[in-house]
Amino acid sequence: MSNVIEKFGVKIVRNPPEEKLTELGVRKWTKWNCPPSKFGWTYGNKETCYILEGKVKISLYGKEEESVEIAAGDLVVFPKGLTCTWDVLVAVDKHYNCG
Repeated sequence: MSNVIEKFGVKIVRNPPEEKLTELGVRKWTKWNCPPSKFGWTYGNKETCYILEGKVKISLYGKEEESVEIAAGDLVVFPKGLTCTWDVLVAVDKHYNCG
């Protein structure tokens, strides 16, 4: 059963059902991967991603205490305009779609 977490506009669906992933066409989205690292990012568009592997701590830019972790099996929606810091704890592999 999936559960939903929403924090500072980031919506996380933990372990969404395969039917939902198929409905969204997740497996056809662009793939992106990243080794452990830390960097700032601003979303120019809404982005939906599905984490295949890895673990990331996302925090509001300049506010490390405002954070949420995403990991393998999470379907995540980042709102347009969000400025955050990605702290990639375990190398990430994801599918993503902007718009």
